Amino acid sequence: MDIFPFENSYSSLPERFYARLSPTRVSRPELVKINSELAAELGLDPSKLATEQAIEVFAGNRVPEKSKPIALAYAGHQFGGWVPSLGDGRAILLGELRNQSGHLHDLQLKGSGPTPFSRNGDGRAWLGPVIREYIVSEAMHNLDIPSTRTLSVVSTGERVFRERSYPGGILTRVARSHIRVGTFQYFYAREDHEALKLLADYLIDRNYPELKKSENPLLSLLVQVIEGQAKLISKWMAVGFIHGVMNTDNTSLSCETIDFGPCAFMDRFKAAKVFSSIDHNGRYAYANQPMITHWNLAQFATTLIPILEDEKETAINKVTDIINRFPQLYLDNWLSNFGKKLGMENPTSEDFEFITGFLNILEKAEADFTLTFRTLSTVPARTLQSCHFENFAISPNLIVEWIPTWLERLSREKASESERLLSMQKVNPAYIPRNHQIEKAIVEGVDGNFERFNTMVEVLKSPFTQQEGYEEFEKAPETNEIVTKTFCGT
Repeated sequence: MDIFPFENSYSSLPERFYARLSPTRVSRPELVKINSELAAELGLDPSKLATEQAIEVFAGNRVPEKSKPIALAYAGHQFGGWVPSLGDGRAILLGELRNQSGHLHDLQLKGSGPTPFSRNGDGRAWLGPVIREYIVSEAMHNLDIPSTRTLSVVSTGERVFRERSYPGGILTRVARSHIRVGTFQYFYAREDHEALKLLADYLIDRNYPELKKSENPLLSLLVQVIEGQAKLISKWMAVGFIHGVMNTDNTSLSCETIDFGPCAFMDRFKAAKVFSSIDHNGRYAYANQPMITHWNLAQFATTLIPILEDEKETAINKVTDIINRFPQLYLDNWLSNFGKKLGMENPTSEDFEFITGFLNILEKAEADFTLTFRTLSTVPARTLQSCHFENFAISPNLIVEWIPTWLERLSREKASESERLLSMQKVNPAYIPRNHQIEKAIVEGVDGNFERFNTMVEVLKSPFTQQEGYEEFEKAPETNEIVTKTFCGT
């Protein structure tokens, strides 16, 4: 029996949705890591995934019997500029697996060689971005943020040339779907309304089957995606996550975090923070992420207009009304998330200025985002003002001076202090994937030492729980460790 009981629902769509091809073989694949917990969730036997047969699949050297490998077609706005044909330039979808709940999940190789969509690229990935994606995608999942996940990492035994030569790697990505805003844009730009309808029906059937009973499934789909993205981006903001390349082709319609390129978590809080080496004008800065999501979703809504059974102007009005709900949906989620981070169980609109005022203080104090919130979650009120905020803030007095105002606000909460601290610790992580630690894991991994990589993955499985002996992974970077730029890896 084949190790991978694949289904291939997406490849049952017409040929213009994808290109059929097999991964490009590599010379000396070696297993770096298997995600045993995820394997079990997908109904796979983890013990069989370290076998030579499975490693050959993860490396692209063997196509399983039930696999029908394809590279998906899509378009997109990249940094606001329209690109009519993108597609999977270095990724190949092997097929779909059903998890223990019966839901389909894609299994995709990333870095598996050129495709018709590679645009003169080599279709490969080097080991650094593969390590980064494994660490960050799994951390996101454990932080309770919807995300694609990573099943395996293999080294290829080959060199990949970017600004210099690096060891090659291939990542196996798992997603509820790889359909993006850009997938719909691809067919909208070609005025292929038949394909748009097929794609929408497929997305609803695959990810939102409950919508088939609604009066207007297409409009209900738009509502569902708007709500899902509002929840997702507010969760990003609550942990200081910056995606880095929020192009429409990187906006998932299953509302998962997808495409971990130059992503990063903030250390010191700064609303305009940018890490991506290619984001020269700050389009995708931390504070811009909600606005960009709104813009991306408007592009998705536009693609539905031709397939709504309405006169065009009526269709435009209907989708516009739905799109205009996003700012309030986002604000409600943001307020709930940040309220809970500050011990407010049911924050109101009146708390918006209070929370934003605190974030302004964090920025002026040049304080570490994660450590500040975690400290507020673990230190009793009576000793807070004598706490050593100077360990992670340049101007700690600004935070200390704010504490009485915060405690006065908390006096209106019903929970006891012990209850409040416990609930705050459940939303304010002790551990995030610190940029400097990821960089160390990459540097060591390139030299064949994966100890730090494995340790980070283990620690980040329980990000809200203090773990003795792992203080190194809590700490903010020293001045000489600060990472200012992150890179795509393409």
